Amino acid sequence: MKVGIIGSGYVGLVTGACFAEMGNDVICVDNDEAKIDMLKRGEMPIYEPGLGDLVARNTADGRLAFTTSIEEAVDACMVLFIAVGTPSKDDGEADLSAVEAVSRKIAECMKEYRLVVEKSTVPVQTGAWIRRTLERYNPDGAEFDVASNPEFLREGSAIGDFMHPDRVVIGVESEQARTILLDLYAPLECLIVVTDIESAEMIKHASNSFLAMKISFVNAVANICERAGADVTQVAAGMGYDHRIGKEFLRAGVGFGGICFPKDLQAFRKIAESFGYDFGLLKEVEKINEEMKRLAVEKVREALWVLKGKTVGVLWLSFKPNTDDMRRAPAVDIINYLLEEEATVRVYDPVAMDRAKTILSDVTFCKDPYEVCAGSDALLIVTEWEEFANLDYAHVAKLMLTPILIDGRNMLDPDNMRELGFVYRGIGRATR
Repeated sequence: MKVGIIGSGYVGLVTGACFAEMGNDVICVDNDEAKIDMLKRGEMPIYEPGLGDLVARNTADGRLAFTTSIEEAVDACMVLFIAVGTPSKDDGEADLSAVEAVSRKIAECMKEYRLVVEKSTVPVQTGAWIRRTLERYNPDGAEFDVASNPEFLREGSAIGDFMHPDRVVIGVESEQARTILLDLYAPLECLIVVTDIESAEMIKHASNSFLAMKISFVNAVANICERAGADVTQVAAGMGYDHRIGKEFLRAGVGFGGICFPKDLQAFRKIAESFGYDFGLLKEVEKINEEMKRLAVEKVREALWVLKGKTVGVLWLSFKPNTDDMRRAPAVDIINYLLEEEATVRVYDPVAMDRAKTILSDVTFCKDPYEVCAGSDALLIVTEWEEFANLDYAHVAKLMLTPILIDGRNMLDPDNMRELGFVYRGIGRATR
């Protein structure tokens, strides 16, 4: 099948590469000429394990191409995915200007039937607006269908998520659109949930908001555990064995970040408000998440008393492991809180340093974790990179001025750390 992906950011590029790997002829479009030039040279604009090899292989085999021309994709491809950004406005509402602009351009270029599919995360009823736009700016009166196909890709494991999904959700309004999308996804041999367009749009926001709620819930429980002398890791494990709850997203820590959860929470609240419903539960989810970042700084303060003039090492900066994505990363707010207290901050991340340098200032960027530790008064772990668990902590303790370790992801064994001489503080783990 000939497939066009309009928007070659994180979602669009992964989606295009995976569709090509499934044997389709794919054209990825982006209005960023520098990005398209990079991709044509085989260079990746983002870090995602396995993506470079996937793009290189399918480009060499002629199944994957890149262009800045939407018209080229509309002329060549029957199925067109809209995968452009929908960033938050100041009030939390999703900015759909890019979706509208792409829809209008598709309409102007259509000369025969096309299936236009929302891949971007959009508010419910966006599909109806795309349909109106396609009708309004379609000079040749070409036939078309609109569909919704929300993405559920996790950065760091996106290729596996696409090729081996829990489910694929498609929202359609015609039998022709249903048949096309079922055929497109048939090679995955997975559960395909077919709904109306509005329901598919709602599934995305409802899913992400529910997962964010689980994280904030266990973080709220963690705060009680510390006060009560309990260990949240044991509490979460006991909860997770209940199949109605499940163990996923029950890991206490310094809060969630990235572009999806924070943005989708705000957008879902605005969607609810537009229909006259105050989704107060989601407000509390956001509040708890913000509190966890300040809590991490308070743990450093409790250990050091005064932060002014102290050196704090912060390890791992991206919002989650196996990505260089710094968007809304908890580390950014935590570091800025430390700087407000006039602490000296030293940082390291295995892949996100270049992006971090465009966001963070007044910090020292180190060449490896051990350089971060050397001479530090305290060490704060923010992201659960595997490299973190494999450090030589006996050596780390000797490098530090005072061996104080704030484990913001509860990755280490407290007893082992204390045997090595650390003053250890986790999240939701009572000090004994």
